[in-house]
Amino acid sequence: MTIWQKINDFIKNEKKEQIIESILWSIALPGFFQILNGQLFKGILFLVLEMAINVKANFNEIIRLSFMGQIDAAIDQTNFQWLMFYPCLYFFSMWDAFKSSGGGKSHFSYLPFVFSGFFVTVGIMYSTKLKVFGFLLGPVWLPMLGVIPGLIIGFSLKRILTSH
Repeated sequence: MTIWQKINDFIKNEKKEQIIESILWSIALPGFFQILNGQLFKGILFLVLEMAINVKANFNEIIRLSFMGQIDAAIDQTNFQWLMFYPCLYFFSMWDAFKSSGGGKSHFSYLPFVFSGFFVTVGIMYSTKLKVFGFLLGPVWLPMLGVIPGLIIGFSLKRILTSH
């Protein structure tokens, strides 16, 4: 292996690490990666929107109650009209970080993010009624399960659409 191949491999590994880092910072809190990446206006906008939606939806209390197994209390505390905005902001912030860090170069690479946001939003809508194995999961746990079909459908559609 020549020195140029080693340098090229190093750069590819650094790029992959940056892409993973971008998604992880965005999972922690929408806007963090954008701020770290020097996109201050966009990052602060995402943070302000996240905080506004979080407060209006009463999301921190919903999370606390859900972790304590108090699903009915979590449902009672939820402002669903505000909480339904959260997945769109969350997954768009992740997509933006992914794309800004060098990901998203292939066609339709946004589909897993879009479909995850869609299914999480639908999970919020059904979180007061839909039971999984007889258990009501509520406005935190049921929507989180929506990421699974969102990713499966998003990646499947991406594969189908790019294979032709």
